[in-house]
Amino acid sequence: MAGNTSKTPTKIAKKVTAKRGAAQPRLLAGGNPQIAKGYGDAPVQAYIAAMPGWKRDLGRNLDALIVRTIPEVQKAVKWNSPLYGIEGQGWFLGIHTFTNYVKVAFFRGASLRPVPPGESKQQHTRYLNIRENDQLDEIQFVGWVKQASALPGEQM
Repeated sequence: MAGNTSKTPTKIAKKVTAKRGAAQPRLLAGGNPQIAKGYGDAPVQAYIAAMPGWKRDLGRNLDALIVRTIPEVQKAVKWNSPLYGIEGQGWFLGIHTFTNYVKVAFFRGASLRPVPPGESKQQHTRYLNIRENDQLDEIQFVGWVKQASALPGEQM
């Protein structure tokens, strides 16, 4: 790729996907999609598309709420989890798929008001676990996203 600046990561990902066909990513323990590390919207959308069952619609909804709330949000997939961040501030939120729920990690969640309900072994991180029949409080979620995006995040 040296010397060829016309190939963006998105174009390369589309070309690789086209060569492989429409093969679904492998699901790891708990149904978490195995997606190669990548930056931008394309790997995050690939992760969401590979989320099993009801979790896919939830993933689409969470992604849409985050983008609508923070239009300049940066995205990536690292450690088989979509991450959302602000350039120069770091990652403020991550999503991970488990067997019975989707976990939203707010990396500075202990500073949010109200504090998200799920505790973590890490001092600053708090979680929101969303199960199939849970009704997402979108107003509260958007409030947490706004607050979280204004705080220093994890290293990008």
